[in-house]
Amino acid sequence: MTEGKKEDPTNGLTGRLIFTIAAAAFGSAFQHGYNTGVVNSPAALIRKWISETIDINQTAAVNGTLTVVGGADSPQITAIWSVIVSVFCVGGMIGGSIVGIVADRLGRKMGLIYNNIFVVLAVLCECSAKWLQSYQLIIIGRFFIGLNSGLNAGLVPVYLNEVSPANLKGAVGTVYQFVITLSIMISQLLSMESVLGTEGGWPLLFGLTLVPAIIQLITFPICPESPKHILKTTGNELQAKQVLVWLRGTLDVHGEMEAMKAEHEADKNASRVTLRELTGNPSLRMPLIICVALMIAQQFSGINAVMYFSTKIFTMAGLSDAASQQATLGVGAMNVIMTFVSLVVIEKAGRKTLLLAGFAGMLVSTLLITMSLVINIAFLTYLSVAGTLLFVLFFSIGPGSIPWFITSELFSVAARPTATGVAVVVNWTANFIVGIGFLPLTGLMGSYVFLVFAFSLALFTVFIWLKVPETKGRTIEEISAMFRQASYQ
Repeated sequence: MTEGKKEDPTNGLTGRLIFTIAAAAFGSAFQHGYNTGVVNSPAALIRKWISETIDINQTAAVNGTLTVVGGADSPQITAIWSVIVSVFCVGGMIGGSIVGIVADRLGRKMGLIYNNIFVVLAVLCECSAKWLQSYQLIIIGRFFIGLNSGLNAGLVPVYLNEVSPANLKGAVGTVYQFVITLSIMISQLLSMESVLGTEGGWPLLFGLTLVPAIIQLITFPICPESPKHILKTTGNELQAKQVLVWLRGTLDVHGEMEAMKAEHEADKNASRVTLRELTGNPSLRMPLIICVALMIAQQFSGINAVMYFSTKIFTMAGLSDAASQQATLGVGAMNVIMTFVSLVVIEKAGRKTLLLAGFAGMLVSTLLITMSLVINIAFLTYLSVAGTLLFVLFFSIGPGSIPWFITSELFSVAARPTATGVAVVVNWTANFIVGIGFLPLTGLMGSYVFLVFAFSLALFTVFIWLKVPETKGRTIEEISAMFRQASYQ
């Protein structure tokens, strides 16, 4: 028994694997994170432009006289802005719903490469919107980039799981969320008033999302297709082994190849598992429920309410516009730092431990945010910043990354694309509900709006404690055996 190898957390982490992970994750997860955060800080500028555009279009048809009939904070502009923010999620839902089809027909690698077409379409629409005086083009562009992000959210975790050695699956799975948090922070930095958050600069903010797509189109073709996908679709053991040798940098891949062949043999006689089979088979139903619940929990925690509207939350608490933008940048930095910490500790602490700590900590943080908004005392203004930073800290250590890759750990190759597609659609649907509903809900509940998220966090913390198993260090066969036990049915 090679105990020394098993204890080495970097065993299997070669230069080629690092390159493959970076090419897959950076070019894809960047779109997801960047386009989540890019609408935050420049919201007031874009809303003002939409208001002026509507006024110009409405009055030009009458007599060419400019008369302001609304305003950046009018209900009409608020509704349009909510659509701009949340249509990103509609695209994500549709993209997520076809993950299984794309993953099987095009493969993981080619699916990610062709997915960059939607990035080009999005940039063309969003960058020309101001020039053409059409806010509708921003809506269309946000829909296209949502399609891209929805597909990425399903394809990338599956690909990363299938190219990674068993001892690195958790850490590598966290890379996707790490790049999301890094790109959110980059979008927040670039959209500050002193950088591109200006009346002339905000269209360029949307256009910069083309850069990671170009980088991926240059780097990712060098990388191999997933060896598990090769074995499943072609049955070519030699080709799959060659990919493993390339990724691992050694000819000694016999053990991993045997494990992969055993999984393939178990799934060989079964076609891709359908949604009906996922819900009808007791040993698959509970894993699906867990994946869906974790995706709902991630979004109903309120994280994207913070990411989309943190600047507004800070101004509600009494901070100036400049201080609110700086605090928002601090939130982004905290998100990056703690996601990196999660990447380092996840194989030691385990999935369930980090999920429980994360959701329980977020529950306490939402209560602190609510207190700072409700009690109108000057020094409590800074409690809103502290509460938000803690909220993001606890989100980043587990709830941010684990739901994205745990689906790949709970399901075999045959069931993985369908289960991942379901989980991604649910995540984007919940994301859409939060994005479209937060501002109207704030109008109804005011400073008490975060109590809705507190209730959700309490509910899902209990669910995780009772139903979510620890998957660290376990094979798919061991995990499947767990779900065949009476306690999980």
